[in-house]
Amino acid sequence: MRVLIAPDKFKGSLNASEVSACIARGFSGAWPEAELTLCPLADGGEGTMELLVRATGGRTVDCEVTGPLGEKRRAPLGILGDGTTAVVEMAAASGLALVPRDSRDPLVTTTAGTGELIRCALDAGLRRVIVGIGGSATNDGGAGMAAALGARFLDSSGSDLPPGGGALAGLAALDLSGMDPRLGEAEIIVASDVANPLLGEEGASRVYGPQKGADAEAVERLERGLSRLAEAVESALGRSFAELPGAGAAGGLGFGLMAFLGAEVRPGIEVVMEAVGFEEKLAGRDLVITGEGRLDAQTAHGKTVTGVARAAARRGIPVLALGGEVAEGAEKLRELGVTALMGIARGPMSLEESMSGAGRLLEACARELASLLRAMGEVR
Repeated sequence: MRVLIAPDKFKGSLNASEVSACIARGFSGAWPEAELTLCPLADGGEGTMELLVRATGGRTVDCEVTGPLGEKRRAPLGILGDGTTAVVEMAAASGLALVPRDSRDPLVTTTAGTGELIRCALDAGLRRVIVGIGGSATNDGGAGMAAALGARFLDSSGSDLPPGGGALAGLAALDLSGMDPRLGEAEIIVASDVANPLLGEEGASRVYGPQKGADAEAVERLERGLSRLAEAVESALGRSFAELPGAGAAGGLGFGLMAFLGAEVRPGIEVVMEAVGFEEKLAGRDLVITGEGRLDAQTAHGKTVTGVARAAARRGIPVLALGGEVAEGAEKLRELGVTALMGIARGPMSLEESMSGAGRLLEACARELASLLRAMGEVR
């Protein structure tokens, strides 16, 4: 039995490498002769940079950046093993986890630190930059990111707007003449796990604003700000980006990266799979085991499990997906190539118990799975 183990993280419990190791220990405990290949994955969210650096034998360098509330902090820039590609994880500079819960306010949080990480990559001579944009604390349409790279966002008096999405409704003019000229030589690839447009009911403000601390009034103010930003960009560049898939990702950072940096937005799992050589690892496998913390309807929209299932389905390889929870809507994954869905919890338990014991539960589940598969092979 040749098995490829290719999960995402179990958020809040284990990173993807730890999940892979737990599954491998359990499986080999019941089937020691099985040939296991570990390929931890990510879809553009938190952990993407660390995973890619480790998988390619790369390194990280610390950069001083502006945090989401304007504070100075250190954030890592990843340099892949090829020595030519940088990885920026926006969550490390502009992420929600960096903001205390009682201080979360997308009216004022900024993506400036993400722009500063991109500038650090340019300073290092790197001209290919992968930007993972999950886990944001922001809703500024990428204005902070662009400002850090030389753009100016001006009010009616010609003064620079303050940071944050709340100020964008007062945008009177864009000045892009000071943008870093090195961006013209750079290839920017955005790794995103969502395809939302910038505006509307499925847009950045209304879907994700409340998760970042916005009440109903703030959501509408943020929507007006992004709408004004989209109008100004279309007027300045002669092209609309607001409706493009992924424009609404990370509070509109996807929009800003496309509009101001000419970035290409791609499903994060595809970017990661290419970087780690997933197709080569998949060749010749008899089974793939993947998973993430929660399997539900959203998993079918660009998440790791979906990318793995589609790739395996093209080769006719069965896929087992393990989850801390298998929730309503997860059955949609069967249409995308997942053969079976399995929850790792044993008996009734609280979310806290499940998360704290995720490693033990994963290992036990994988052991039982291997025992079953081995017995079925012996029966045949």
